Amino acid sequence: MSLIDISLPLKNPVLQFSLILFIILFAPVLLSRLKIPSLISLIVAGAVIGPHGLNLMLRDSSIILFGTVGVLYIMFLAGLEIDVEDFRKNSRNSILFGLYTFLISIFLGIAVGKFILLFSWPSSILIGSIFASHTLIVYPIVSKLGISKNKAVNIAIGGTIITDILALLVLAVVVEMSSGELATGFWIRIFIGITIFSLVVLLLFPVIARWFFKRFDDSVQQYLFVLALVFLGGFLAEAAGVEPIIGAFLGGLSLNRLIPHTSPLMNRIKFVGNAIFIPFFLIGVGMLIDIRAFFKDYETIKVAVVITLAATVAKYLSAWITQKLFGLSRDQRRLIFGLISAHAAVALATVLIGYNIITGYSLNGNPIRLLGESVLNGTILFILITCTLATIVGQKGAQNIVLADTLDEVAESVISVTEERILIPMKEVSTVDELVNLSVTVKSNKTNNGIYALHVVDNSMSDDVVEKYAGKLLEKAAVAASSTDYELKRLIRYDSDVVNGIACVIREQKITDLILGLHHESSLVDGLLGSSSENILGRCNVTTFIYKSVQPLATIKRTILVVPAGAENEIGFVLWMQKVINIIRNTGSKLVVYATKQTLAYLKDAYSMSISNAEYKIIKDWDDFLVVSRDIKNDDNLIVVMSRKNHLSYHSKMAKMPGYLDRYFQKNSFILIYPVQTGIIEDTYEDTPVLPIKKTLLRFEGIGKFFDKVYKKTKSESSKGQ
Repeated sequence: MSLIDISLPLKNPVLQFSLILFIILFAPVLLSRLKIPSLISLIVAGAVIGPHGLNLMLRDSSIILFGTVGVLYIMFLAGLEIDVEDFRKNSRNSILFGLYTFLISIFLGIAVGKFILLFSWPSSILIGSIFASHTLIVYPIVSKLGISKNKAVNIAIGGTIITDILALLVLAVVVEMSSGELATGFWIRIFIGITIFSLVVLLLFPVIARWFFKRFDDSVQQYLFVLALVFLGGFLAEAAGVEPIIGAFLGGLSLNRLIPHTSPLMNRIKFVGNAIFIPFFLIGVGMLIDIRAFFKDYETIKVAVVITLAATVAKYLSAWITQKLFGLSRDQRRLIFGLISAHAAVALATVLIGYNIITGYSLNGNPIRLLGESVLNGTILFILITCTLATIVGQKGAQNIVLADTLDEVAESVISVTEERILIPMKEVSTVDELVNLSVTVKSNKTNNGIYALHVVDNSMSDDVVEKYAGKLLEKAAVAASSTDYELKRLIRYDSDVVNGIACVIREQKITDLILGLHHESSLVDGLLGSSSENILGRCNVTTFIYKSVQPLATIKRTILVVPAGAENEIGFVLWMQKVINIIRNTGSKLVVYATKQTLAYLKDAYSMSISNAEYKIIKDWDDFLVVSRDIKNDDNLIVVMSRKNHLSYHSKMAKMPGYLDRYFQKNSFILIYPVQTGIIEDTYEDTPVLPIKKTLLRFEGIGKFFDKVYKKTKSESSKGQ
């Protein structure tokens, strides 16, 4: 113990890291009693332990390294979680928002610097650049509350890229002017650098990532690969003449479609960022704060107060204009203000660069800096105040938005048909991960339960064999589900007949959706559909998915949906269609629908708001199904809606579907969907409330008489006390 140095500031790396972890763990808990948001509590903790506080730790290279990773991580998550389609739809709004936010802030900043603080023109322009830029320090709250796809968030994030790029461009111009080297070559170099960097990140990164994800399924390798790409993007941005945060955001945007929000990889990315990297960044920001500098001289107080008030007014004005211009709510205005009013990374970089530029020397030999010490100290306090204000206002707006969304969900749940329960019969170890992944992808409600894994065991098997194979199989499924924060219930059924075992579990557990997997090397003709005439499809009237995975869902570019004529008239239409919508939303793939003219017209009318990027193609008859084989590509996922024999949407050519798939679609993943259909509905839905179903589904043609019959039967049984 005598050899361990415990003098202050701490130098032992083990003790340093331990102290920071305890701060990350306990600071938000302790300061929450004072109603201080968790983000601000970490900044305050950093100020307390930093060199200007208790001097427990220095802001050394390790803190700077992890802090840099943290701010890049925030921008990366913003690009990764954003809704790409909404981002495209709102791209004009984001560009417009970014431009007027930048102009309002920079002109107000220049005016404040020149006419109130009496700085030179170059110094005033740098103050305007500090005003214009901002850091998405509130984004972790947005991500945690699950509103990253809100329109206000999309507009704010898109505008952030515009404002930060322009602010950093202004900074680069001022630096070049100060060195006396501003020429045509500077503009050419910036333009070419940004163009090449953007093309590499947005076009080349997705190709490399898709290739990697197809060939490597190890979770650690995938995470490290993504992290390496993000920081490579940051380096390329820096090489192009802009800040690394721009590269991190574009890196997240380029990988957006390849990392679904429900995937285990996304869960790991968010977990590591929120647990380690982002808190390190916030603590590092706190370590910069020197409260004593605020009282050092009048000039520091004046600079801090003036730039804080002016920058806050500029950002509030931008948020208010955005609310009025785009018809947003008051809480969305608060959220936008919270996202754009915090100044940290870019503001700090700008003031430090300005402080290090010496424009001359005074008569006594002291250097004259572009931004003096009073501006440096005032800006650091400005960072603390704006981060605090942004977090308080932004968190309030975000929480109110979540509350409003929750009330809407409760209202919708009143007419929900039944509790969602998904059953996955397990047989092959190699298909477990993708089957669990599909179940999470199609799941509609946000509860982390409702997924069941089943293995049917022959009665003749010994307990040792069951434990050795079935136990490990279901354990692997549980691990796969837990990596996405879902709880999976494991079931073992003893039965000499697999189909009978599955059917009994469906009835006992009130299963609503069944997912059956096929090994990627197995033939569909010899598989499940050809096993017997009385198979699982005839015994179980639930929405059934037969899934053959050739490549991970995350690497799918397009989802090809083939819908038979009359499918919209089946009682289970709305159930399977919602699952398809979930697949599109969670994978980010483009939907291409093949159907008859009448069915397409119905789909466009009923689901145009839910699926904005769909493409519709007419097939006159089920005989034209093979037309799809000419259009399909290697990275497409084929979904074919089927029908049990002698039902409304059945076609005789469906019997040939296994042969078609084995012959023409061997290189593609596919899903066959068998909807809920009339016939054995009484057995499957005997415990389901009928009135909500009746009100919800009577709008579909061809089922009104059926539900009237079921409703009368249920009412009659209720009157008898059953």
